[in-house]
Amino acid sequence: MKKIDIFNHIWPKPFFDALINHIGTMTDITMRSGAVPMMTELDRRFEVMDMFGEDYQQVLSLASPPLEKLAGPEKAADLSRIGSDSMAELCQKYPERFPAFIGTAALNNPDAAVAEARRAVEDLGAVGMQIFTNVGGKPLDLPEFGPFFEYMASVGKPVWMHPARGENFPDYLSEKRSEYEIWWTFGWPYETSAAMARMVFSGMFDKYPGLKVITHHAGGMIPFFEGRVGPGWDQMGKRTTDRDLGAVRRSLKRPHLEYFKDFYADTASFGSRMAIKHAIEFFGEDHVLFASDAPFDPEGGPMYIRETIRILDELDVSEKVRRKLYQDNAANLLGLKV
Repeated sequence: MKKIDIFNHIWPKPFFDALINHIGTMTDITMRSGAVPMMTELDRRFEVMDMFGEDYQQVLSLASPPLEKLAGPEKAADLSRIGSDSMAELCQKYPERFPAFIGTAALNNPDAAVAEARRAVEDLGAVGMQIFTNVGGKPLDLPEFGPFFEYMASVGKPVWMHPARGENFPDYLSEKRSEYEIWWTFGWPYETSAAMARMVFSGMFDKYPGLKVITHHAGGMIPFFEGRVGPGWDQMGKRTTDRDLGAVRRSLKRPHLEYFKDFYADTASFGSRMAIKHAIEFFGEDHVLFASDAPFDPEGGPMYIRETIRILDELDVSEKVRRKLYQDNAANLLGLKV
């Protein structure tokens, strides 16, 4: 069977050149990404991919940080176009390695983001679009971002949601920054979970029926905290006195937990067997897809791929389920031919 890695990251040379030309010296998370050879060197990427056989394939996507953090509205839209063009070219040139790519929506320019999503999907063949869990600190359920989600729902293409949070988000009100990279270790799963909750309780899935969202890192905190998310939130409003939050749940067309289970999750969990098992138990065997998050591991590429494959191969599931995780769910959701 194929092993279709649906969430790994790349900076193709045209995009990388445009990025460096725009930001100059790399700092923060851009420095980390640029320092990994597999991100920018195609020969190294092929070398890593070859470690896992001919059946291993990658669906390409740009890496953090969000384009909205790197550039203003016009330049972010320009970088988005360059990224999609260069990934589409790689897919055309190496279809057996890269069966598809994901565009990136620069939501600090909402009108351009819709136009670019349409161009990437309808002209270039993108299988979906990547967004981040906030847009320069703004939540995704604001009306200004509605046309993007409406378009994605209308064409039936999934949205990949990547967490975004930096050290400028402190863990304590008395401090000015997050220490010890808590902003990443715990902050990113929280970001994912908070964005999912805002989408559910704001009624986005009722407003845009057919909207499909793939969450990174096995669904963040949601599967592990199913009790708090389900029965815990059945009591929404009991802890709040200045607003009638009970009306929020009553306004939804279905029980809120059902919406959370409608999300998709990937297996990019840094080698955590339990995270993957929880994701399968919560979202279901049809809503979990193989992903590695390569190349951001201590080995610069192979480790997360190897460990994720090892876990999936050792899981106590039927071969039919394993096939779903590796290829069938991706093929069905993304419209890929296997």
